[in-house]
Amino acid sequence: MKLQQLRYFYEIAKQGLNVSLAAEKLHTSQPGISKQIQLLEEELGVDILVRHGKRVTGITEPGQTILLIAERMLHDMENLKRVGADFVNETVGSLSIATTHTQARYALPSVIKTFSERYPGVQLRLHQGNPTQIVEMVLSGEADIAIATEAIALCDELVMLPCHQWNRCVITQPGHPLLSERTLTLERIAEYPIITYDFAYSGRSLLNKAFTEHNLSPNVVLTAIDADVIKTYVELGLGIGIMASQAFDPKRDRNLRAIDAGHLFEPSTTKIGIHRGTYLRGYTYAFIEMFAPHLDRNTIEKAMNA
Repeated sequence: MKLQQLRYFYEIAKQGLNVSLAAEKLHTSQPGISKQIQLLEEELGVDILVRHGKRVTGITEPGQTILLIAERMLHDMENLKRVGADFVNETVGSLSIATTHTQARYALPSVIKTFSERYPGVQLRLHQGNPTQIVEMVLSGEADIAIATEAIALCDELVMLPCHQWNRCVITQPGHPLLSERTLTLERIAEYPIITYDFAYSGRSLLNKAFTEHNLSPNVVLTAIDADVIKTYVELGLGIGIMASQAFDPKRDRNLRAIDAGHLFEPSTTKIGIHRGTYLRGYTYAFIEMFAPHLDRNTIEKAMNA
């Protein structure tokens, strides 16, 4: 049995049982992969793939168990490579971060700048997506760490490291009636068309919860995957926006006005997610501490080993 055979099997599953796509991702041929899978099945004495003619249509019950073992073995192999790389040169390598647009655009730039100055030999890769996609990137090994809010906490396979809390603001065009309110209320917000995050994003559940608890049905006319899109459509007069306060910059957003709404919604917590059992390079610890100074190496290791 060869590790490469397990890698082929894992990639077929990852690519939705598309053998051609798996071959393309692994820079090999479809017949080559098919042959190696057949050899693996012969050695194991069980079929791991369900086939209809030349098509792969599923994974057998023993195949599901073997897939879990293969994933662990491949994960451990990556850890071995990281251990070796750390001892050869602890300041050279790569760090892949999966995160949302808001974090990438507003929270990470200063951290990335500082990190790049301190570790010029480390290549940074930034992957953006919604929280579900972010979790999948870390679990598949495409990204080393995830930075997002709430939704990643639902994945038991990730170690969660709370970083900081944030809340929301309401953005409007200049001269909007809400700007004259002494105290902003949910009732007044609900009177206007609302533009906010997509359901998969940035604490949207807490926003819904606040309106529901006050027996209000907000008129959400548009949802978007990032704050810049929300601001664009507020500028066009489509409605008022509800978004992360950190995404409003008075200097850049001169055609908009922001009203603090922190008293109306529960705060959200940005977290870093790491695949359990992952070996972290030294510079990964450094990056995390730059982003959240209370998360030093000792604190992270305790969480990883808990």
